[in-house]
Parts: sequence; C-alpha cells; structure tokens
Amino acid sequence: MELPVLNTQGNAVGSVEIDDGVFDVPMNPTLVHQAMVIYQLNQRQGTHSTRTRAEVSGGGRKPWIQKHTGRARQGSIRSPQWRHGGIAFGPKPRDYRKALPRAMRRKALQCVLSEKIRNDRLICVDTLDGLDGRTKSMKQALENLNIGGSVLVVTAAAQQNVARAGGNLKQVWTLPSDLVNANDVLKRQTVLVTADAIQRIAELCTAPRFRARRAASEEAE
Repeated sequence: MELPVLNTQGNAVGSVEIDDGVFDVPMNPTLVHQAMVIYQLNQRQGTHSTRTRAEVSGGGRKPWIQKHTGRARQGSIRSPQWRHGGIAFGPKPRDYRKALPRAMRRKALQCVLSEKIRNDRLICVDTLDGLDGRTKSMKQALENLNIGGSVLVVTAAAQQNVARAGGNLKQVWTLPSDLVNANDVLKRQTVLVTADAIQRIAELCTAPRFRARRAASEEAE
C-alpha cells in the first residue's frame, strides 16, 4: 500500500510504501476495547485511601452504658454509622496494573491505525524539522494541512521543536513512535505522522520477540 506524503505547506511531495500486514488490518472492537481499558487502568496511581474506625482518632470510650437508656447500643463514636466515624470497606492504596500480551498490544495498535487510514484521518508528512518551536509554526502547519479538531503528532524520535511548538495548543498531543499506543490514537480525531515515524511503527509492530532474538544469537554463537 502507498500512502501519499505531504509537506507542511500542504503540497504533495511523494508517497511512502507501507506494509499491508500492519496498516490494512480489519477492526477488532473487542481487542481494542480491552487494550484501552488496560491502558487506562495502568495510568491510575492507586493512592486513594480512607480511614477505618481503627484509624480515626478518638472513640476509645463507650458513649453510654449498654442497657437501660432507651437508646440503641453503641460501642464507639467512631463506628461507621456515626458522623465523623470511620469508613466501612472504603478504598485503600492498591495497584491497578494489568498486563496485556505484546501481540495483543501490537494488534490493537494496528487495528486503530488501519481504521484511521481507511477513514482518511492519518496524514503523513515528509518532515517536521521546519517547525521552529513556536506555537505559531505548528498552528500554521495544521492549517496548511487542513487539520482541525484533536490531533496526535507522531515523530520517529522525540523532537524538542515539535513538542514545544504543540505544547501550548489545547488539542495537539505529541509522541515519539516508540510510545504510540491504541488509546492515544483512537482518542484523537487525526493522526499526523512523519514518513520516518510510520516506518518505525511498522518495524516495532513486526519486530520478533526478545526470546526469539536471544535464541537466534545463541545459535549463532
């Protein structure tokens, strides 16, 4: 498959050959949903904490005698049913992280990128080196490319000029190709990617597993 390549002025300057096995994958909503849920779970800090009746200060003395008052029996003013009492079964710090197999992560990313290409929401440019780090340069480039709404800008490696140029724009997110994931791609209306970055993404999606590489190196030795 060939993808047209534009420059930051919006003019066509050529095309780039991309792998159909990576960028022409049918959509798998179940897999993409699973990948997004796990990604968002892994973003949680899990530092929430409430105090139980054992942790709230006070409440050591029985508020009144057990019988002959006509009132309900109480053992502590810090019981959960009391105002300022402890919380029953409240949240405590925990780790929400879950693992998703590498093959599933890659396939989910391929699904959403393929869907963006089918919907003409993935735009490839030759380079973003011309951005001078000012917000005005990024805004002008997006206008030239007729990009509106939220946009994810992907470069082959981290580029300070691109990050600075898009840092003050509310609907612009920048990422290097190594950190691209299905969640960020799916949440943005448009993906703006450089030609080097899309080739790098294809390499990452088709790279062999570490064990396979290690086994091959051991055999070579």
